[in-house]
Amino acid sequence: MLYDLLILGGGPGGYTAAERAGQAGLKVALFEKDTLGGVCLNEGCIPTKTMLNSAKLYDHANNSEVFAVKSSDVSFDQAQIVKRKNKVVKMLVGAVKAKMKNNDVEVVNAAASISGRKGDLFRVNASDQEYLGKNLLIATGSVPAVPPIPGLKEGLESGFVVTNKEILDLEDIPEKMTVIGGGVIGLEMACYFQTIGSSVTVIEMLDHIASDTDYQIRTMLQNIYEKKGIKFLLEAKVTKVGGGYVSYERSGESNDVAADIVLLSTGRRPVINGYGLESLGVLSEGGAIRTDAQCRTNIPGVYAAGDVNGRWMLAHAASREAEVAVNTMLGKEDEMSYDNCPGVIYTNPEVAYVGATAEELDHKGRPFQVVEIPFSYSGRFMAETNREQSLCKLIVDKEDQTLIGCHLLGPYVSEIIITAGIMIERKMTLEEIKRQIFPHPTVAEIIREGIFLF
Repeated sequence: MLYDLLILGGGPGGYTAAERAGQAGLKVALFEKDTLGGVCLNEGCIPTKTMLNSAKLYDHANNSEVFAVKSSDVSFDQAQIVKRKNKVVKMLVGAVKAKMKNNDVEVVNAAASISGRKGDLFRVNASDQEYLGKNLLIATGSVPAVPPIPGLKEGLESGFVVTNKEILDLEDIPEKMTVIGGGVIGLEMACYFQTIGSSVTVIEMLDHIASDTDYQIRTMLQNIYEKKGIKFLLEAKVTKVGGGYVSYERSGESNDVAADIVLLSTGRRPVINGYGLESLGVLSEGGAIRTDAQCRTNIPGVYAAGDVNGRWMLAHAASREAEVAVNTMLGKEDEMSYDNCPGVIYTNPEVAYVGATAEELDHKGRPFQVVEIPFSYSGRFMAETNREQSLCKLIVDKEDQTLIGCHLLGPYVSEIIITAGIMIERKMTLEEIKRQIFPHPTVAEIIREGIFLF
């Protein structure tokens, strides 16, 4: 059967492309061997946020007296949280299925592989059938990166070591947890399990946590969680895992950390093998499919979106890449803007950022100005919190006075960051931003307050 678009992978990149193409009247087949929704919906974004919200409520209940609310005998039912998480995921997977049906997308629940071309058409085989398509989108996602640490493979097999997938189904709260990797996944799960009662240690090879986020923001976040009890071992290399311990080297010394369970969160790698990409000659670079600003590969008619291209491994980036790819297929002008893609760490407090960091600009030699302002300038923040540590860091181009970076640490920032993202994308000047009316009282007003300090 002939299709306008064949899509490999049913995650945010795949199902968004299918929906947009279907809305445009294209005939689409979407291949997914597991469950629609990909990592984000089934073992990433949605289940983790479901669990983190429960932990946040638990934390609020235990610390509610400052708000004149007295509570007692507060408990946390981890098994029930897992059940609720599964229910939320099931409902949202159902919603994705409904979107596919409503847009006449044919979903093929089977492993698929590319078998080259048939004239100008691409050939994909699944369930002993051949599908022909005018365009092809690769959205096969990523899997956890497993470094060659002695004992790690055995630990994964025994359950002593878990990835972001297995940890979501733990029904018992471990007394001692060690997290290998201080990136987004590691920090969110460290935050969750520390809040519900685990003793948590985070081991990170770099000299800082939270990857390439703003230096000041990530330092503040680490300080907050050290005060809550999380232990951070930075510039530490894990040398062995097993026997209830994680061994590491730091400053020339070897030590062990006892653990009931170990979370492996050392990043993810794109999945490009096993799909027949070599039959078309699709180029990869650094283990990821190489794409341009329109998400095109080196082969005309073949596109790649999501983690598989290694550009920005976030669900919202994948969704936007999918839209760019479909628009390009339709002959519409569109392109990805990675410089203004927001990022969020859903710890408590949250971290959100978009645009350039001061470190990047220093490296490039680009003149800039910075304003730093605590959230205490926001009336709503003062009314609804206990004045926890917070920061709004705004960065402006010194020459044209446009906003080029925004970095936030505090409550609600995951919902606020898009405000700054739109300002940066539209290259709004300070004077233009000052004319925008923010609702009052809101925490988002912190951006406006900061702008007036330049």
